[in-house]
Amino acid sequence: MSNATLKQIRAFVAVARSNSFAEAAAQIHLSQPALSTAIKTLEEAVGGQLLTRTTRTFALTPEGEDFLPTAKRLLGDWDDALEDLENRFALRTGRITLAAMPSFAANLLPRGLATFKQKHPQIRVALHDVIAEEVVRMVRTGRAELGISFDPEAQDDLIFTPLFADRFVAVLPPEHSLAQHADVDIADLARQDLITLQSPSQVRLLIGELMSHHQLPFSPAYEAHQLITVGRMVASGLGVSIVPALCEQQMQEVGARCRPLRGAGLVREVGMLTRRRYPLSAASQAMMDVLLEAFRSK
Repeated sequence: MSNATLKQIRAFVAVARSNSFAEAAAQIHLSQPALSTAIKTLEEAVGGQLLTRTTRTFALTPEGEDFLPTAKRLLGDWDDALEDLENRFALRTGRITLAAMPSFAANLLPRGLATFKQKHPQIRVALHDVIAEEVVRMVRTGRAELGISFDPEAQDDLIFTPLFADRFVAVLPPEHSLAQHADVDIADLARQDLITLQSPSQVRLLIGELMSHHQLPFSPAYEAHQLITVGRMVASGLGVSIVPALCEQQMQEVGARCRPLRGAGLVREVGMLTRRRYPLSAASQAMMDVLLEAFRSK
């Protein structure tokens, strides 16, 4: 097997391009003796001559002629690879795959993405707005480098970096009697037709745990796949719901009303998920820094 090095190949291509050892040596910043040694070592490594030399001139051997296009391509690929790496570390190029639960993706994340774009306009972002459980799965399997979700708790292979604590709120039709109050008791909600997300949504699971904690029945009258659909169903008077407070603006935009839950105490940490034993790319680390600056509770 050949032990040819990139330095030797670069020396060979420089000589072939310039037709002059002196000019080639200057191009690649070697002395002429060092250049000659590099070519000779390359020939020894491949087992034959690539150049024929006289006292004044040289020429490529047939093998040298055949090897030259390949050598040029190897150097071009190497230079391109180095340039790409430099651009990635300098955040002039790159791609991030980001997974975020819909409640965050639709309400707060666009503001963070706008800030990121201002700082790093050449970085492309692929966003997957999926339920919290899928965010965890995507990060764990490497399908997403960075995830935003509720704290999954007790995940040894993941790192959870908190951003803020989110308190759940009641969502009511605009004309509902409970919407006239400053806050809503959880027991009053339990007597209404409840609209929730479908299983296996973590939001639904948390609401079920909340009802159980207060010894209240949990039997949703309607179920939907997206929180925006839940909001529209509530606004149409089909029932009431409980959602993360970060969805308040979204709920209000579709005509529903949000009120704090009195004494319910349903609070969950929202934060970023990364894999414990896998370092982030420079682009994803930059995204994480932007989101921490934008959303982390002071």
